[in-house]
Amino acid sequence: MMQISFLLFPNVTQLDLTGPAQVLSRLPDARIELVARTLEPVPTDAGFALLPTATFETATRPDILCVPGGFGVTGAMEDEATLVWLRKAAAEAQWVTSVCTGALVLGAAGLLQGYRATTHWASHDYLADFGAVPVKERVVFDRNRVTGGGVTAGVDFGLALVGAVAGEDHARFVQLSLEYDPAPPFDSGSPDKADAATLEKYKAMVARFAADRPARYRAAAARMRETIV
Repeated sequence: MMQISFLLFPNVTQLDLTGPAQVLSRLPDARIELVARTLEPVPTDAGFALLPTATFETATRPDILCVPGGFGVTGAMEDEATLVWLRKAAAEAQWVTSVCTGALVLGAAGLLQGYRATTHWASHDYLADFGAVPVKERVVFDRNRVTGGGVTAGVDFGLALVGAVAGEDHARFVQLSLEYDPAPPFDSGSPDKADAATLEKYKAMVARFAADRPARYRAAAARMRETIV
């Protein structure tokens, strides 16, 4: 059995989790577990909740550990119980992974020091604060660490990891079964392609909803450096 454990926390971006979960669930003998502090429903940033299947105390040892992102990562980075569980799970896992700003939660747990990594473009500059080596790629492998870029990169991340675990032939089969053949209607999916007005609108939204995010990220990085020897 391939045990796949996703960290679940309030205000997670659900596609960061459900996208790769759909892909990874098609690994041979896969079992998905959603791990949270309690079994209470966890609100996502899409307006609906996800149900945890295990707590930090009852979670199964993972073969693949994955941390999704979203505006809720700041709270996850500040929660010691979350970081303690991540360190324990990572020590036992074959693969330690993240999607989007989930990389910064791994970083806050001290799990990306010296590893090449990526994250959402708007948070990319913070990776170095956690001792990671920032790489501007959609999916980055470094030993048993695998990180994906922002949100939709979770599907690419999932397929790449399926290829590493079960072989390219099986990954191609999963891609076909999901009809993953993207042809976006607009060419505005990165800051290099979006027009200036769209880019500024996004930055204004982040400033409105998460004005304290840079300070909280850097405080989490400082705590990590004090905690991890």
